[in-house]
Amino acid sequence: MEPTESVAPDSRLRLRRRALAWREILRPGRAGGRTRPRVRPAQAGPVTPPGTRVPLAIEPSPGLAGAGAGLGGEPEAGRPSPWPALPAAVTAGAALVLAAGFLRAFGGRHALFPCGTTGWSLALLTGIIVGHLVMLGRARWWGGTGSGAALTLAVLLLYGWVPAGLVSLTVVVLVGIARRHRWRQGVLHGATDILGIGVAALLLGALGRVPSVEQPWRAHSWSLATVPEVALAAVAYLGVGRGLLWYLTAPREHGLPGIPRPALVRQGLVAVALLGIAPLVCVVADAQPVLLPLFAIPLIALDSALWMARARAEEQLRDPLTGLPNRQWLQERIWTALDDADRIGARSALMLIDLDRFRSVNDTLGHLAGDRLLLQIAERLRLALPRGAEAARLGGDEFAVLLPVADSITSAMRVARGLVTALSSPLDLDGLTLVLEASAGVAVFPDHARDAEGLLRRADVAMYQAKRDRTGVEVYESKRDSNTPDRLGLLGDLRRALDAHEVQLHYQPKVRFDGQVAGLEALVRWVHPERGKVPPDEFIAIAESSGLMPHLTEYVLETALEQVARWRSGGIRVPVAVNVSPRDVHTPGFAGSVAARLARHGVPAGALQLEITEHVLLEDPQRAADTLAALTGHGVKMSLDDFGTGYSSLVHLRRLPVSELKIDRSFVARLAVDTEDAEIVRCTVDLAHSLGLLVVAEGVEDDETWERLRDLGCDAVQGWLVAAAMPPEEATAWLRFRQTSVGSPTRRPLPPGEVPVPQASGPPPATAGGRKPPLAPT
Repeated sequence: MEPTESVAPDSRLRLRRRALAWREILRPGRAGGRTRPRVRPAQAGPVTPPGTRVPLAIEPSPGLAGAGAGLGGEPEAGRPSPWPALPAAVTAGAALVLAAGFLRAFGGRHALFPCGTTGWSLALLTGIIVGHLVMLGRARWWGGTGSGAALTLAVLLLYGWVPAGLVSLTVVVLVGIARRHRWRQGVLHGATDILGIGVAALLLGALGRVPSVEQPWRAHSWSLATVPEVALAAVAYLGVGRGLLWYLTAPREHGLPGIPRPALVRQGLVAVALLGIAPLVCVVADAQPVLLPLFAIPLIALDSALWMARARAEEQLRDPLTGLPNRQWLQERIWTALDDADRIGARSALMLIDLDRFRSVNDTLGHLAGDRLLLQIAERLRLALPRGAEAARLGGDEFAVLLPVADSITSAMRVARGLVTALSSPLDLDGLTLVLEASAGVAVFPDHARDAEGLLRRADVAMYQAKRDRTGVEVYESKRDSNTPDRLGLLGDLRRALDAHEVQLHYQPKVRFDGQVAGLEALVRWVHPERGKVPPDEFIAIAESSGLMPHLTEYVLETALEQVARWRSGGIRVPVAVNVSPRDVHTPGFAGSVAARLARHGVPAGALQLEITEHVLLEDPQRAADTLAALTGHGVKMSLDDFGTGYSSLVHLRRLPVSELKIDRSFVARLAVDTEDAEIVRCTVDLAHSLGLLVVAEGVEDDETWERLRDLGCDAVQGWLVAAAMPPEEATAWLRFRQTSVGSPTRRPLPPGEVPVPQASGPPPATAGGRKPPLAPT
């Protein structure tokens, strides 16, 4: 992949990234003490036919590069890379060493390279290897080669370091000509290789071996004692050359990188080539030099083995269907992106995208049609990627997009919305037009997570939140994540609290404008032994996302029906409303279990009302409609809660068998001061009445709102002005007081929280104007 700028980075980030570009030559990523090879997809610029494999550029550790001839590792192209002091010093040092060798040879009238049959045979072998490297093409210059390294070591053992340096320099120059825009990497590899040759020559000199063209180290003079010397020379050559190159290209702030397992395997292959083939080249050069070109076969075979190892590694990082990188590649790439973003002080964003209702395509048209559809989706995703973004397929109908650099959470959300829009446009499959909506979750480094695993998990949480709420795109919010350690602990505590009956129900009245009590709504409350009062929104969200919601609903229904039975036995006959979630409605047998509970407690179905939201129709409309019809068939009344905040439509009102509609508090709160909210409420009341529904307004907290709702024709109100949610004992006292006070002169509400007590003599003072019906809040 040719490097591209990420989503709208500012000029400061571009300059800082360019200043660090020299470190990205074969740079292994590191984080948390773990080395991660960099793996990059090919540039997503030109249109790629569906199913075409996208080449992955794997950036291994520089230590794997072959000697001289092994110009491995493609750096990011297209960016100007400054020539920093340390690589420049190494290059200058290698040039001085090589120049000193040439001067010494010229001054002493020594030959630089052998002549005769041996010289020509070595030159021919070198030419074959160079031609082989050039014919490989840029796509296969990766991870270095062993052919040039083995030949260089053989010449070093036979004729000393100057001829070996010439071989290395020849390969660097010729291959560098073929890769003109990669000359800096070639020079750096050649310089470190020459320094490795020099150190190996010094080691041989310390052992008393100083070969030259005039006095070569003949193989026929070797013995078993020579084996350790050859091995030491190979280790010195390999260790110094690769270690120095590794150090030069490693990020300074992270020190020396570790060695990943694939690097050790490839390094082992190169070491075997050096220790095994190089001595054989020396033996043949001494005995039958005319046969030296035949060594091109095993040397090229070694390079091919390394290439096939790379191809197999690449297959493990690519999705076989779409050609996109897979989950394994994504995890490694995220680590590298986070390292880079942390170093330049930028953000990185990860988006997980899932297709909605894709399973129905497989079930209806078959898996082959589903695969063809995924190919179209993958191609559309490639084309919709912004500059610098990278895509992967995680499996099934789930994709991921990584923004290595993002300006802000807002810009990442904007990109996610664009991708969702692109994937949601109609698709053609054999003349059949299909529309598949997509949902995306966004997580941003370092705001939401500081490691790859955390970023993946949080993006996944946000994605499922978007699917559940049908919002298209959601950014991660910790308060909605039920899988944090704190929330997991809270989930366990909630389960134990339900089993121990420590969760309580409070009851909030709904009152008509004539003073009659229209009913009570059961609201769940939980006082944690250590945390104190836990907000209902918090633990209900945990229950919904964890699978505990059916258990919580059963507990609330059982507790509420027990209280209704007690009230009815005491002469208080008032209906109670219980909230149920979409998951409850979609649970098989839910209507039958409600009817069984009513019968067990001896409570008529009309005394129970279930409050639902329009979300019940979004996942499985037919099952939801069947369950609601069964409930109304048993005589249970239904109320549509939070009307106006979700996906309110006339279609939903027509399909839902509800008898009551509740206007959300968000419209009621500003009713007295906002003309638009007042108009929305008026239209909602008129619409509900035309459909034969009662209307209840939630969140009524002041006299002016009460008056406006009454003038608009609302049927009942609920809120702090009437009464706060009360425990069963206070609710019982409130209801009994209402029984004695209705019909008497109008009473002004008491302050919230004060329990009403019937007065012994005389009515309480009336409200101004005597317009408000009798109320007695807590």
